[in-house]
Amino acid sequence: MSAEGDDRAAVVLLWHMHQPEYRIDGSPLLPWTYLHALRGYTDMAEHLDAVPEARAVINFSPVLLDQLLNLAQDAQALAGQAAIPPAEPLLAALLELPTGVARTAVLRACLRTHPRNAQDRYTDYARLAQTARNALEQGESAIAALSDTVVGDLVVWYHLIWLAESVRSGDPRARALIAHRHNFDAGHRSTLLALIGELLTKLVSRYRQMAAEGRIELSMSPYYHPILPLLLDFGSAREAAPDTALPDEPYPGGRQQARWHLESARDRFEQVFGIRPRGCWPSEAAVSQASIDLMHELGFDWFATSQSVQNATLHQHGEQLDPHSCTYRLRGNHMLCFFRDDGLSDRIGFVYKDWQPRDAVADLVHRVEQLATHREGRTVVLALDGENPWEYYPENGIEFVRGLYRALSTHPRLRMATFAECCDNAADSPPPELPRVVSGSWVHGQLLTWIGHADKNRCWQLLIDAKKAYDRHAGELSPAAREHALRLLGICEGSDWFWWPGAFNPEAAVSDFDLMFRAHLQALYRGLGIDAPPELEQSLISSAAADPQAAKALGAMLPSR
Repeated sequence: MSAEGDDRAAVVLLWHMHQPEYRIDGSPLLPWTYLHALRGYTDMAEHLDAVPEARAVINFSPVLLDQLLNLAQDAQALAGQAAIPPAEPLLAALLELPTGVARTAVLRACLRTHPRNAQDRYTDYARLAQTARNALEQGESAIAALSDTVVGDLVVWYHLIWLAESVRSGDPRARALIAHRHNFDAGHRSTLLALIGELLTKLVSRYRQMAAEGRIELSMSPYYHPILPLLLDFGSAREAAPDTALPDEPYPGGRQQARWHLESARDRFEQVFGIRPRGCWPSEAAVSQASIDLMHELGFDWFATSQSVQNATLHQHGEQLDPHSCTYRLRGNHMLCFFRDDGLSDRIGFVYKDWQPRDAVADLVHRVEQLATHREGRTVVLALDGENPWEYYPENGIEFVRGLYRALSTHPRLRMATFAECCDNAADSPPPELPRVVSGSWVHGQLLTWIGHADKNRCWQLLIDAKKAYDRHAGELSPAAREHALRLLGICEGSDWFWWPGAFNPEAAVSDFDLMFRAHLQALYRGLGIDAPPELEQSLISSAAADPQAAKALGAMLPSR
């Protein structure tokens, strides 16, 4: 699996970029696409520019691309003082300070931070956040009594905290705003808005250019990030967890929908980036043999999943397979299957955040070296989210990521590679063959994160009912309305709505995603021209996980209907 004349072991880094559809009727209810664009996605591009020798695979879900491109349009229009409702509320707050219900929503949004990168680092923000927190606890009169200076300063500081570390330290406008500290006026907010507009406008094109230069490989996930194995067959969850409780009936037309998510994602990807993706990172690395066969039918060259799926697969096959390989060719299938190293990937995601960056890089590279010695030409795959880990690192992980890129790109026995390169070199060093793959994901090698709990299965039943309604009424719509309804259905099939219900998740997040899932289902029924079931007006959460106050605040942001 090495390039011709290069016997170094290949190290593939895949960064997965995904956010679910936060917009209801065009209005975003949560700011995470916006905030991660400013910080994580911008910094990840900056790191690659800072170390031009680095190579990586950047994976985008098309639902994220749609939102990023929409944000760029919003930023351009707001910078030109254009009226473009509905815009991202936090972005709009830089142009005009919010009042009434909007002020309450913005204050709540500006408290969503991690202490290491916010309160502990910037005392000016910490003071403003405490003032806002006190006002929210005291109620509407206290919120209304806050001065525009306090609200404006909080909005500016919140954006400064969420700027990419490379921008915060490298752009003179950001440095000047940080040095100013307080009493920001409309001119300061306009400067910040212009900076943000530049970042959002150039973001997607930066990745497109790096791909054109051969510095990165771009890959995709299914359009609205569904769990393909479950769309195809709920029973796939029982391959890894035989006692899983399943919905009472299968998902109707699941194969057609799974195919649509892949085909439409490929088309959108080609429209945005000008190239057809060769590989697919399935949503949450969730695979089944049926989903792999479907990817094969559609002509993908590779897919990647988790080492825990590999372990289950190897355990179930009596044939002698190389347990040290992370690369296989599927029997009767031209695709290559790559299994990420879960242990090393999770060390990046959860362990190294508390280490000194130099020590963390040295430890990770040493561990990769040890893995690479097991087999000549071995490929080591590290894959994880491209935004979430860095919030917990000092300075958004800038020293760790750039240090890792420099260490790997100059290593005498390791080389940074892409999956496409590994596919091209496979003829020279054929990988072992794998008969089939056991269903699972990168969460413990199972699918229980999205099915099995009573609350999750209830969500599936509501989606099944909505799909049946779509099948009955879509034919009555005009072609444009039918396409719109199909996309609304696709949104409802996304994985994120099934992740949060059930035990062990933060109450506020469970409430947020419960509300959004119901809102998306209601939007689908509106798109079909029929009434939504009354039960969608009530929380789907059976336990005490709901946070009524948070749900009320988020619900106030929903468009009237």
